Amino acid sequence: AGPRQVPAGSGSASVAGMEELLSRSVPPLPPYETKEKAPRPAELRSAEFVRYYRALEAGPPRAELLTRLARDFGVDHGRVAELSSKVLQTREQQRELGALLQAEDRLRYYLNPQYRGLFQDLGRLEGGLRFLVELRGDLIEGLATKAVDGPHVKEMSGVLKNMLSEWFSTGFLNLERVTWQSPCEVLQKVRDSEAVHPVRNWDDMKSRVGSYRRCYFFSHCAIPGEPLIVLHVALTSDISSSIQDIVKEVPPSETEDTGKITTAIFYSISLAQQGLQGVELGTHLIKQVVKELQRELPQIKAFSSLSPIPGFTKWLVGLLSSQAKELERNELFTESERQEISEITKDSTTETLKKLLNNNEWVRSEKLVEVLQSPFMRLCAWYLYGEKHRGYALNPVANFHLQNGAVMWRINWMGDTSARGVAGSCGIMANYRYFIEDTATNSAAYLGTKQIKASEQVLSLVSQFQQSSKL
Repeated sequence: AGPRQVPAGSGSASVAGMEELLSRSVPPLPPYETKEKAPRPAELRSAEFVRYYRALEAGPPRAELLTRLARDFGVDHGRVAELSSKVLQTREQQRELGALLQAEDRLRYYLNPQYRGLFQDLGRLEGGLRFLVELRGDLIEGLATKAVDGPHVKEMSGVLKNMLSEWFSTGFLNLERVTWQSPCEVLQKVRDSEAVHPVRNWDDMKSRVGSYRRCYFFSHCAIPGEPLIVLHVALTSDISSSIQDIVKEVPPSETEDTGKITTAIFYSISLAQQGLQGVELGTHLIKQVVKELQRELPQIKAFSSLSPIPGFTKWLVGLLSSQAKELERNELFTESERQEISEITKDSTTETLKKLLNNNEWVRSEKLVEVLQSPFMRLCAWYLYGEKHRGYALNPVANFHLQNGAVMWRINWMGDTSARGVAGSCGIMANYRYFIEDTATNSAAYLGTKQIKASEQVLSLVSQFQQSSKL
């Protein structure tokens, strides 16, 4: 059968043309003995790959190329199996250590997939690093939408992530501050990348880089001026409990009085390049910003986040569903809470509550907001502190700050009353506080023994939950 055609308008690339390009662009793995002497491939081939890829339409044509690259240019499994048995043989024969180490080194060498060579060549090209970040962004999106799938593609995404982690380590990163005087394209990119509290308009953007605010991003020495990850900071006199106070409709026009500033609140951190997902940038950015703020404003004594709790509403709805199916189980509310909720909603608690949670209607009723405060606060405390994934906090935001060595400091009722905040986390927000002298110890304890350091407020709410619920 003749070569299958890629859909029209895709850069008119046939599968045969694709295979030919890949066999030209992906350098063969040189034999182990000549690996140091292997000639460098021509830059032209790498540049041709970039041109070819960018000429393909996003979607199926690129997915086809990525799938073929992952499947046909991976690890030589036969060679790996053969070398693995040689390592075992050398060990069993108890030959000298040098022979075993060399057998292991040879195995390690052949565990490299062939496409790794292409990525290395692309990384050396001018603009190649930016291209690889785009390529991994396409891989992540393709895997999420199932446009590309299978173990080969996941493996290739992981290999590329590890390579990017080395290329984007702290030594290559520059910390840059955004002000209203920053280049227009930088302000636009920062605005577009804001994933936590969307920027409403340019006045809003101006206030987020104005008085009592700081905005920083990391750029890479090979991609100067391009935001990779962005951190927004509010400079306040206390630890904020509400995002509405920070992201105001009316921008503050007053001049900054540094005498009023004692606290730095990290209220948003957003990845500007999706291809860098999983590359450790956020932790380094917060550490660098803390140092920068300590230099600029040494009077700052408290560092804290004001964080969303994504997934809490979904978790709670799931819990209500499972409890509704098992009527004999103690529900999530005390008897008096159940009665009060029923009086307001005029219906059976669970189903009505699920409906109200799914459409955000409950926040319109002051009475309901008041009645639900106690149960929702203790349930949220349990969700953050008690719900685990492989022993670590299930909530990704909590896990991020705890890994950095922060303390689970405070849970704030109606901290985010926006539609998004109510839909995602019943309007609740959390503060994770950074005691700079303790972060290394806390981080080691969390990563090593999975201990969560939490304040009395959080532990008290957890204790209330444990007393009133039989999960």
